[in-house]
Amino acid sequence: MRRVSCFHCPITMNHALMDTYKRLPVAFVSGSGAWLVDESGDRYLDALAGLAVCGLGHAHPAVTRALAEQAGRLVHTSNLYRIPLQEQLGEELCTLAGLERVFFNNSGAEANETAIKICRKHGHDRGVAAPVIAVMEGAFHGRTLATLTATAGGKQKEAFAPLPEGFVRVPYNDIDALRALAGNGDVVAVMLEPVQGEGGIIIPDTGYLREVAALCREQHWLLALDEVQTGMGRTGRWFAHQHEEIRPDIMTVAKSLANGVPIGACLAGPAAAAVLEPGTHGSTFGGNPLAARAALAVLEVLREQELGRRAATLGESMLAAFQRRLAGVAGVKDIRGKGMMLGIELERDCADLVGRALQQRLLINVTRGNVVRLLPPLILSDAEADQIVAGVSDLIISYLSE
Repeated sequence: MRRVSCFHCPITMNHALMDTYKRLPVAFVSGSGAWLVDESGDRYLDALAGLAVCGLGHAHPAVTRALAEQAGRLVHTSNLYRIPLQEQLGEELCTLAGLERVFFNNSGAEANETAIKICRKHGHDRGVAAPVIAVMEGAFHGRTLATLTATAGGKQKEAFAPLPEGFVRVPYNDIDALRALAGNGDVVAVMLEPVQGEGGIIIPDTGYLREVAALCREQHWLLALDEVQTGMGRTGRWFAHQHEEIRPDIMTVAKSLANGVPIGACLAGPAAAAVLEPGTHGSTFGGNPLAARAALAVLEVLREQELGRRAATLGESMLAAFQRRLAGVAGVKDIRGKGMMLGIELERDCADLVGRALQQRLLINVTRGNVVRLLPPLILSDAEADQIVAGVSDLIISYLSE
């Protein structure tokens, strides 16, 4: 191992790890709420929440208590046996989503793999020999082989060829492009994000999701919604599709479901709930007692503190503040948001802003090369929100003036 410096703080780079991440030169040792603390004791305001994972912030006391109590009682038994906490969590999620059954696994990618398997088996059950799922340009669904294929293009995909077949890609937020697939007997499902997160905080037109849902009903396609990033109150409702008052056949959630404890879930309604049977799918760790207990604690806090409503109000306030601060700034192309998903698109690449923000003790993200993506924790205070708006705006103005 070797030591390199992050500003004034030493950090250890471990060569035992595969070189799959371009890690920033900082290591955090503790956190509280919207703040993280590094090895030297410096505090950082977290406007990313672990990539939309820590919706309740860091070291939330209710989650901490749940984990400590459950770890001292029972962590894992496997899905060979009933898991009452998993059953309780499944019932609560199905009630919130208006769906019927759920399969638990360990991540968003795995939840989306489950959704893809349901869609394909549904097609085979209908006599379709080579089922096809319609997916979107700009989509991100994960990094397993199937979810990577469903994800929008990128050079990294070429290294993993041959990729699975069975996907057709259409433009996002373009109902006519999707309608052009009507009558294609191989298409069995549509899979999309209600808001594209990795794609740059792309928010579809009002009514688009309703039109997609209506087309799926008309064509007898399953509608699978990837709510891995948008779910659990982040956009102002429990799930982002509820803004359009639709109900999918399949919905996936993960990320903030257990506030950092790995868990994913694939929920299904009447058309898809019974597709998977014993032996067709499984997970060793999925929905184990520890993860289920943490997720139940998260749901309780979200309900009691009405954090979905808070996300809607505070997100709208932050969006308006960014629009005021950056109005007329040359090089700012667009400012958009839905709840606590905020994106500021610049006219040129701005990946350097991540490092510059780090120097200011502020954690942000840049996606698609030129979109500053902000995913703050839902427990953010008004003062912390103001600090994020001021810090990010100043960084952008300074960067664009160079």
